[in-house]
Amino acid sequence: MIFAVLLPLLIACLIPFLSKVKHKVHTGIFVFFVPFVIFLYFIQFIGTNFSPIKKTYYWIPSLSINLDFYLDGLSLLFVLLISGIGALVVLYSIYYLDKTERLGHFYVYLILFMAGMLGVVLSDNVFVLYTFWELTSISSFLLIGYWHFNERSRYGALKSMLITILGGLSMFGGFILLSIITDTTSIQAMIDQKEVILNSAYLPLILGFILMGAFTKSAQFPFHIWLPDAMEAPTPVSAYLHSATMVKAGLFLVARFSPIFAGYEWFFIIVTIAGIVTLCWGSYMAVRQTDLKAILAFSTISQLGMIMAMLGFGTKLAVFAAVFHILNHATFKGSLFMVAGIVDHETGTRDIRKLGGLLTFMPITATLALFGTFSMAGVPLPFLNGFYSKELFFKSSLHLNENVGAFAEWLIMIIPWLAVLGSIFTFVYSMYFLFGVFAGKHKEKELPKKPHEAPLGMLISPILLVSLVIIIGLFPNLFNGTFLAHAAEAISGVETHKHIAYWHGWEPQFYMSLIVVGLGTLLVLTRKRWTGVYSFFPGKLSLNRAYDAILEKLEVYSQKVTGFYMNGSLKLYVALILSTTVAFTFIIMGLTGGFFFEPDETLNVTTIELTVVAVMIAAAIGTIFAKHNVAAILVLGVVGYGVAILFVIYRAPDLALTQLVIETITVALFLLCFFHLPKLQVPKESKKSKLLNAVISLSFGTMMTLIGISAHSSDWFDSIAEYFIHTSHSLGGGDNVVNVILVDMRGLDTLFEITVLGIAALAIYSLIKIKRKKEAE
Repeated sequence: MIFAVLLPLLIACLIPFLSKVKHKVHTGIFVFFVPFVIFLYFIQFIGTNFSPIKKTYYWIPSLSINLDFYLDGLSLLFVLLISGIGALVVLYSIYYLDKTERLGHFYVYLILFMAGMLGVVLSDNVFVLYTFWELTSISSFLLIGYWHFNERSRYGALKSMLITILGGLSMFGGFILLSIITDTTSIQAMIDQKEVILNSAYLPLILGFILMGAFTKSAQFPFHIWLPDAMEAPTPVSAYLHSATMVKAGLFLVARFSPIFAGYEWFFIIVTIAGIVTLCWGSYMAVRQTDLKAILAFSTISQLGMIMAMLGFGTKLAVFAAVFHILNHATFKGSLFMVAGIVDHETGTRDIRKLGGLLTFMPITATLALFGTFSMAGVPLPFLNGFYSKELFFKSSLHLNENVGAFAEWLIMIIPWLAVLGSIFTFVYSMYFLFGVFAGKHKEKELPKKPHEAPLGMLISPILLVSLVIIIGLFPNLFNGTFLAHAAEAISGVETHKHIAYWHGWEPQFYMSLIVVGLGTLLVLTRKRWTGVYSFFPGKLSLNRAYDAILEKLEVYSQKVTGFYMNGSLKLYVALILSTTVAFTFIIMGLTGGFFFEPDETLNVTTIELTVVAVMIAAAIGTIFAKHNVAAILVLGVVGYGVAILFVIYRAPDLALTQLVIETITVALFLLCFFHLPKLQVPKESKKSKLLNAVISLSFGTMMTLIGISAHSSDWFDSIAEYFIHTSHSLGGGDNVVNVILVDMRGLDTLFEITVLGIAALAIYSLIKIKRKKEAE
């Protein structure tokens, strides 16, 4: 399973080289085979006899952070959606994006995003899941801001990143609490300790943190505001993010942890309310939009709300309906976004006020839109998959008594009404999209381009998705026992194999569908008469304005705060850092009894040691009075060489040699650098400033002395020296303990140090390159 994550990452490294030949071969052709191969590999697991598979690849076992991949029905559903629709999106992008675009950048971002999503749905380790989770946030930021020269693209990218990463950090806090309570980082092991979690005092915090991550990622009210602005991304990105990936990650998170929280009443209340409100608000606001992609964005918000609500219901029927609609939504929403992209590509506009009458010019596209919108609207036709899951949603909203307590009875009563209300507006915006674009009068003069049918290559992907809409609608049980039932079972924890049928008789859910179609049709026909209601509700109220105001205030106050201490004075920076370190260290040591002195543990001090220390002290003080750069460096070097002598005295030749080499190199480099700097000028300071400097210096020196004495005298912990001595050969393959510690035992420290140096080198290189470019201009 690890290849599903590593293959996209590997190809992402090769894309910059493959994109060099884009004038001959479109870069997307190379990328297409990545999701296609992954899809072909995982499709073999579909079947009635499927059982979960777990693979572990050790990464940081000492911290219980390993690459644990778990494939069950739920992760299989998402892997196939991510890879299958990913392949169709890449195929679509080959014809949508011109070769003059920055294709290398686009496909690197896209393939990184794909790897992140695959990692999220396959990870069983919570911290590995979080790592991939944030990879999706960063890569989606890059995708949304792909056309960075547009201000709206930058705005939408930043907005999505701020909101989703805020939720991701919250989710990370929940994961930390879960790992502490259960003493494991495995999600499946946490599920096995369900009672421990439900009886924990931290349960409300854990639930709140995890749901914050899910709600921000899946654009639940009031965090939905980032999704419409994400429409500034190229249409292939929008189709991918909205149908199978980004926004479905939050749904996956709730589904994955449902076996733990499903019996908790507040899980039902919070998730159900968030979902139902999002369904109603998203569908209501979609009718207000004039941009095709904005209509579809708010429709995605409403559909996500419906799925989230069903996951909140938590019943066996609701979970199955949620899984079914995740599949159905991916098919019709992916096709509709591609249709919107085709209309934009062939007419030059996405403004529905300028469109109309395109049926005669784009009959194939119109046919695809017909099936997609009717399925999204839940029109009761047996060859549309959307109707089946919509009817199951209605039915599940009528049977909620089994999983809730008395406190939530009021919610049970209004859920069916809100479900119908949200679905009515779903029907309205679906018809608004379809007939607003392809019916009515053709407005030739308002179109930047003369409309015509899209090329075949651009039509292949939406045709395949619409074909799935029809196939699932005609043969729903073909996907049930072999596919959907396993996914539902992974969430609910019980065997699920529900027969899907078009006609169940004259039952309440069918009447609800008829009400939706009837009232929806009435609202569609009278839309121009009642849309004035938007000027009153929401009117001037806008969560986007609140977001902008909060961001503006944060920027203003942060500038004031940072302006106080970031004034360009290195002296102030050092003073603040040292003062803060001293204050917090003394406070912690005082509260925890951290200082300990045992005179019996000290060694006798010889005359030579006192002499060396006296020279080091004199040299350190001498740097204060030095009036020349070279003199200050040389005097400071005496301190370093004095430390090396102490290492020799204490029989640590390796450390002494290292100290001598480093000190010599440092002195030489300092001399080289300071040679090009102005002469050392001792600043004139007031007595108050000098006194403050003295206090900070003495305090910091005292702190380090006390820490050293306490560390030497205390025995709160077993010494790790024996561990290193006994394991340096068996674990590190060497007998030089110091070297083994540096290279093997502290390998991660060394790795991060090298990384920091590499980043610094890249920054310096960039500065030099920018300077040369400016000089050349």
